[in-house]
Amino acid sequence: MENTQTIDSVCTYCGVGCDIAANVDTEANKVVKIFAHPDGVVSQGKLCIKGKYGYDFLESANRLRTPRIKKSFLEKNPAIKEAVAASLVDFDATWYECDLDAATTACAMKLKEIQERYGRKSVASIGGARTSCESSYLFQKFTRHTLNSPHVDNCARVCHSPSLKGMRATIGEGAATNPYNDIYNVDFMIVIGSNTTEAHPIIANRILDVAREKDNLAVFDVREIKLHRFAKYKAIIPHETNLMVLNMLAFVIIEEELYDESFIADRTKGFLEFKEKILNDPFAKPEYFEQIEGYEYMAKMIRKIAREYALKKSMIFWGLGITEHLDGSYAVMAITHLALMTGNVGKSGAGLMPLRGQNNVQGTCDMGMLPYYDPDYQEPKEVGLMTPQLIDEMLEGRLKAVLNMGEDITHIHPNLNKIDKAFNELELLFVQEVMMNDVASRGDIVVGVKSAYEKMGVYVNAMRRLHLSQPLVASDLPDDWEVLQMLDNKMGGDASYNSSQDVWQEVQRVAYRRFSGADYHRLEKYRKRGLQWPVHTEDTPILHQLDFRTPDGYGYFKYKQYEQRGMVQEIVENKLTGYYLTTGRTLAHYNNAAQTKESRRLSERYDEDILLVSEADAHEFTSEKVILKSEYGQTTPLTVKITDKIKSKTLFVTFHHKRSKVNALFGDARDELILTAAFKSIKVDVIPA
Repeated sequence: MENTQTIDSVCTYCGVGCDIAANVDTEANKVVKIFAHPDGVVSQGKLCIKGKYGYDFLESANRLRTPRIKKSFLEKNPAIKEAVAASLVDFDATWYECDLDAATTACAMKLKEIQERYGRKSVASIGGARTSCESSYLFQKFTRHTLNSPHVDNCARVCHSPSLKGMRATIGEGAATNPYNDIYNVDFMIVIGSNTTEAHPIIANRILDVAREKDNLAVFDVREIKLHRFAKYKAIIPHETNLMVLNMLAFVIIEEELYDESFIADRTKGFLEFKEKILNDPFAKPEYFEQIEGYEYMAKMIRKIAREYALKKSMIFWGLGITEHLDGSYAVMAITHLALMTGNVGKSGAGLMPLRGQNNVQGTCDMGMLPYYDPDYQEPKEVGLMTPQLIDEMLEGRLKAVLNMGEDITHIHPNLNKIDKAFNELELLFVQEVMMNDVASRGDIVVGVKSAYEKMGVYVNAMRRLHLSQPLVASDLPDDWEVLQMLDNKMGGDASYNSSQDVWQEVQRVAYRRFSGADYHRLEKYRKRGLQWPVHTEDTPILHQLDFRTPDGYGYFKYKQYEQRGMVQEIVENKLTGYYLTTGRTLAHYNNAAQTKESRRLSERYDEDILLVSEADAHEFTSEKVILKSEYGQTTPLTVKITDKIKSKTLFVTFHHKRSKVNALFGDARDELILTAAFKSIKVDVIPA
């Protein structure tokens, strides 16, 4: 077709960060097809269903096309209404539409009033992991420098903040150590707390290729997942035992003297103290599993897995099944301990692979969109509060305004009833979004922005690989950074960028330790390959080859003993009652489904959150739908599906659809170091619907 052009870009969904190519009808300004080039370094010419078919959200009727201001907000703020009155057009009973100048004027006026009345810290900025590095960088810069508030955070708070914390504490860098293709050089693999085929399918392709050929895969999860079919070691573990299992692996390696003495001596500190603590920890002996009914087989299996891991070139992969627990950060430290003891880091075919969630959550953290890091993980002049603390600040009347960019906080965060109350206390919620999702519908001022498929920008995937996206279709909507620049200027700032490239050039100067050599020209040249940071004269596929990225170059052991609780305690005391729920994704949808549920082919495949129940418990689930209830809240009725893939007393549900209210079940239980919510295990009551 003569009007069709092929344009290369980056997938907008998960942290795998696949290179994509789109056939675009330039006359109709419409994507016709998305595929991957056979030589795409990340995609290997394959895309998952979301990457392949999840692009028709671009034309959704639910797209935010024109800025809106809530009528009730303007009634409470007559001076603002007077200032923007000329631009207001009646939309419906709730909203006026207006132009971008009026929306940013209204926001700036209210921000000034709030900061004058309540102080500079009465404002916070949340979000950014679904937009480009350029926009995330400007978001934190505008907040910290122009608004002079230290409160910035992003959705890493509910996913991989514990990976950043745990890895930085032990090896100095909170990112994947190796490129994905290094999986082909591995001799043994452990996957723990990651349903990789559903959440990161293009990485799973590589894992399965190798597992089929070498029979070298161990998989730990609380339920049977697809990866278990291809695993040599099918480890189903009780809820909340990750840290115990990881410490047991370390115990075996130490007890059987399988560790790498020269690596430990040359490159680590604290091993002798760690060794003494672990050998004296009663919960670190694999035989402890012999008293956990239904899981006794783990006592021998852990020893076998530990031996293979220690004596072979090995990689460990993990996801939110590790991080979204009370001891998530400590579990990540326990993972890095295994690599440090055995020398399974800093070389080809051996390393540590946290599987990040959003398409740019790695880049957003790199840009300093965290309360305790400036760009490049430098120390900020002032440390701000993390999102759960900001929720408390709202309830206590100290935080009065939130700027929200691409994070549906009122859907994806825990304790939804508490969040509802907190957001009702705000005097201003300003939202930049692609769709009219839950947080946008609560906004006082909402601005529709370009999606990833409509703009130029840098995205950093889960293995530190930078890709430069380019627009597949033209859009007259603003980019996130353009909205922020207008706001900045109206708040007295001097932002004067003409393009995303101008912003990125500043990032290269400010975050030079990682990005000095990654200019647009090179990123355009290597669009299908990408570049792995740190990028100077060359990029860096494998980290920690000579030194760890700690101040003195050494890796550190920091032991934490498992604390018995929950399901294990109940089994050991013979008191197991009720059900333990875990949550996760399904292949067809992404997180809050803001884009995927607006894609017909994807929403048709999975149009509700389904509750999976063990065959052994089927007799207790006699109704077609049930409500789950915890002390914090309850779901709406969920459809029940009986399966042989789940152990008795365990339940599983996805969280993609806001109407399910799954996150209302979870309270403030969270990682003690970094406040990531404990989404992966909660005890629930079951009520027939």
